[in-house]
Amino acid sequence: MNSAIVESFSQMVREKGMDKDVLAGIIEDIFGVLVKKKYGPDAAYEVVVNMDKGDIEIFLEREIVEEVEDPDTQISIDEVNRRGNEEELEVGDDFIEKLELSSFGRRLINLSRQNLNQRIREVEKERVYREYSEMIGEIIVGDIYQVRRNDVLINHNKNELILPRIEQIPRERYRKGDTIRAVVKSVEKSGNRPLITVSRADNEFLKRLFEIEIPEIYDGVIEIKGIAREPGERAKVAVESSDSRIDAVGACVGMKGVRIHAIVRELNNENIDVINYSDDPIIYIQRALAPAKLKQIELDEDEETCSVTADSDQVSLIVGRNGVNIRLAMKLTGYNIDVIREEKMYDEYEDDIELIDLKEDLGADIVELLINNRYDTAVEVLSAGVDELKKIEKLTDKKAEEIIEIIKNQFEEEE
Repeated sequence: MNSAIVESFSQMVREKGMDKDVLAGIIEDIFGVLVKKKYGPDAAYEVVVNMDKGDIEIFLEREIVEEVEDPDTQISIDEVNRRGNEEELEVGDDFIEKLELSSFGRRLINLSRQNLNQRIREVEKERVYREYSEMIGEIIVGDIYQVRRNDVLINHNKNELILPRIEQIPRERYRKGDTIRAVVKSVEKSGNRPLITVSRADNEFLKRLFEIEIPEIYDGVIEIKGIAREPGERAKVAVESSDSRIDAVGACVGMKGVRIHAIVRELNNENIDVINYSDDPIIYIQRALAPAKLKQIELDEDEETCSVTADSDQVSLIVGRNGVNIRLAMKLTGYNIDVIREEKMYDEYEDDIELIDLKEDLGADIVELLINNRYDTAVEVLSAGVDELKKIEKLTDKKAEEIIEIIKNQFEEEE
């Protein structure tokens, strides 16, 4: 029975990676409780566990007396003699007896097994908690074993990790059995096992991917100075090189974009802008708002606010689709940015647009009407303005304003 018990827990040592000495200590404590339950709290005993041999030995020590007053701590000389007394012990000596597990009875043995299992689960829980607490901020690679409505469960080294919806990349699809990479975000003690939360939406995940794909960042030659990200949409990463011979942005992008494309694919085609960091906030803001061209930047460093002035055709580039570009620039630089639109003179547009090419936007009838009134290009219409267009028969004030707005939008899109 002894070897069977030790072997079952030796198997746990192999599977869970538990320390042998720790497990042996737990077994000693549990069987010590077993002895105290049968022989009382004052019983003198020793539990010896040999994990290598698969053996548990329990020794009970009692004083030899003439008359027994406490059978838990004393034994009579007559009883010792009946057992052979090979060591010729006398009254006053200690009698050491080896106890067999079977002598404790089935009920106490089963109780001890339950206690042992409980203690081992607690040790295992603490081991997993410590292991993953040390891995916070590191990338793990696991297998998806369950996809639920609000989270995804991941198997990593036989431990359950959770990827909540809020930590997922929007519109990313997950399938059972797929291999997945994520960064360990938090570890909490909870219930029967630690709650290990991982993330693919956290900035730290993007940072670790840069370290994996770009050796110069891993080696510390290039430093990531800031990250702003809207997962699944776009990210801005500011980098700086400590070696003047190395172009930080070029190293991150790689030959023909091979390095950055590897990261983009991992992030479900999230667009990534890599810019050079600058201590000068004006230069930093200008780079953060690229590719828009700015005419003027005014800063209030105390309030951390900024006003940027740009031509009207650059505003859409500054703001970006659904405002994502300016939001990321504000996150990256730490400045609240206001945009001042400055109307561009129509003769400054580099490329004019033939009205015939705007049939889909303006409508064939309107284009024909404008051409019949000697307006052949978009710039000619804008230069004329609303007041001149209103003089055309069949054009209402509202329609004239609508035509101007549509053509302005066309120039902004062209830019």
